[in-house]
Amino acid sequence: MTTHSDRLAELGIELPEVVKPLAAYVPATVSGRYVYTSGQLPMKNGENIAVGTVGDDVDTDTAYACARQCAINAIAAAASVAGGIDGLGRVVKVVGFVSSAPGFTSQPAVVNGASELLLEVFGDAGRHARSAVGVAALPMGVPVEVEMIFEVAD
Repeated sequence: MTTHSDRLAELGIELPEVVKPLAAYVPATVSGRYVYTSGQLPMKNGENIAVGTVGDDVDTDTAYACARQCAINAIAAAASVAGGIDGLGRVVKVVGFVSSAPGFTSQPAVVNGASELLLEVFGDAGRHARSAVGVAALPMGVPVEVEMIFEVAD
């Protein structure tokens, strides 16, 4: 049986170090059978991969890539408190926030960057409930922030 860590290796994805919190919170926490992540930004190698507002400064394809990176960072945060990625069972919920220009209504297409990555990594266990929300601004000027809820593996 292919494990989640096997699947990451097949996809050529290495989970990054968990980014230190910017304020008074933890990147992820376990409560009962669930792991909750804090909102994850599109940071890669210590840098945000984009800044700006989607529909003005940032195009939908770049924002999609940001959501994908947010998902990778959320998986890393969840794995850090679940004993590794194989300690995670299924993805329960994803909430994506998109810094949106007035009139921009393609938030679901942006957050698909996270959702599609979860399907690639977790297969059917990656199917989840989701919200894709347009907001005026996000921390550090990033275009996308994603938080997740995972069920712990049996």
